Amino acid sequence: MSDTPFGFGLPPEEPEDGDEGKKKDQQSGGGQGPANPFGFGGMPGAGGFGGPGADNPLAAMFGSLNPTDLGAAFQQLGQMLSYEGGPVNWDMAKQIARQTVAQGTADGSKDASVGPSERKAVEEAVRLADLWLDDATSLPSGSASAVAWSRAEWVEATLPAWRELVDPVAERVGAAMGDVLPEEMQAMAGPLIGMMRSMGGAMFGTQIGQAVGVLAGEVVGSTDIGLPLGPARKAALLPANVEAFGKDLGVPLEEVRLYLALREAAHQRLFAHVPWLRSHLFGAVDGYARGIKVDTAKLEDVVGQFDPQNPEQLQDALQQGMFQPEDTPEQKAALARLETALALVEGWVDAVVHAAAKPRLSSADALRETLRRRRATGGPAEQTFATLIGLELRPRRLRDASRLWASLTDARGVDGRDALWHHPDMLPTATDLDDPDGFVHREQMDFSELDKLLGEAADKPNLKKDDEKDDKAEGDDTE
Repeated sequence: MSDTPFGFGLPPEEPEDGDEGKKKDQQSGGGQGPANPFGFGGMPGAGGFGGPGADNPLAAMFGSLNPTDLGAAFQQLGQMLSYEGGPVNWDMAKQIARQTVAQGTADGSKDASVGPSERKAVEEAVRLADLWLDDATSLPSGSASAVAWSRAEWVEATLPAWRELVDPVAERVGAAMGDVLPEEMQAMAGPLIGMMRSMGGAMFGTQIGQAVGVLAGEVVGSTDIGLPLGPARKAALLPANVEAFGKDLGVPLEEVRLYLALREAAHQRLFAHVPWLRSHLFGAVDGYARGIKVDTAKLEDVVGQFDPQNPEQLQDALQQGMFQPEDTPEQKAALARLETALALVEGWVDAVVHAAAKPRLSSADALRETLRRRRATGGPAEQTFATLIGLELRPRRLRDASRLWASLTDARGVDGRDALWHHPDMLPTATDLDDPDGFVHREQMDFSELDKLLGEAADKPNLKKDDEKDDKAEGDDTE
């Protein structure tokens, strides 16, 4: 569980006066902070507001602006307070994500439009990947098209999925803002509660925008965290991030691109041809959100002392973990389902891609291990997911799941292995991941018995019809 699942940070912005602004910022102590997109002021570039107020986004926002920018700052604050949408200000999230992308990554890499040659290379890689996967899985191609995205395009394409994931959590937290007051006081405090909810929506939007913007500089496709974040049946790669991923591996870029295309295309096959899988995963997130408990005592104190002329007070309260969720049995069960399902998805993709790449790519083993280590170190993708919904996907589960799928392939073949995706009740459980060989052996026996029973049931109507025909024939002979 993340220590700061609902922390909010400051939207990053480029200095108005270019390099000079950066120099001033560094002199004021607001240079690059630690690469932590989930705390306060820790985002790359968040320190750009600098100065003594750098730990407080609102204070920093006003304290570092020159007089000519104050009008724009007050306009932004007015938009925050006048927001009347859902639990998250997604317009603000999108704006901040785009600003974060424009600022570039911590290593200085900037976003750029994708050229025709890069688009063609991605299309060819996905086309070849689909051909290779035909031998490794019984699931047909799930990619109706292949696209090459810039980081900004990734933000635009994935925000709808982030909205579906995050809104249930934010809605539960936002509702708590109005629930802490006695019912007879809620009508009187309507404007205050509305202001707090608007601020809460803006703060969620700020945090999510920062997280998504940082992720855009790291991900290589639309399925990096095991969830379908992009549009259905659209395999996507980010050429700039693919190149950065393979930079120090000593592997030709063409092989890196093709291996990552295999992973993207394998995910697309799974989500396209297992219709219940997406709703199963997103439903587990919603189940987690329904179990969120809010520290109402702390919230009551904040509401009682809240000063509308001092809006950063609410920011300070959020900073202290007022909305940190509790580990209720319902949440633990939902997260266990989600962890297991994501491990099975990633394990299946790992096994299928390895089977397709091993005979054809000399670098298959090295690339596989690099990706496994990348997940094991808990990169921005895992950190973002843990921050937004409290999930930490254990790398050990991924390796166990991959071994289980490989064992199933050996024991039952590709068709028998992939048949387990027909229904969620047929999939291995978390306990089965601890004993993959036991699951393979047990399931093989169970399916044999099931096939026998189904075969006998199918034959019974035919036997009955044959008996009726024989009886009728005997009756005709008697006559």
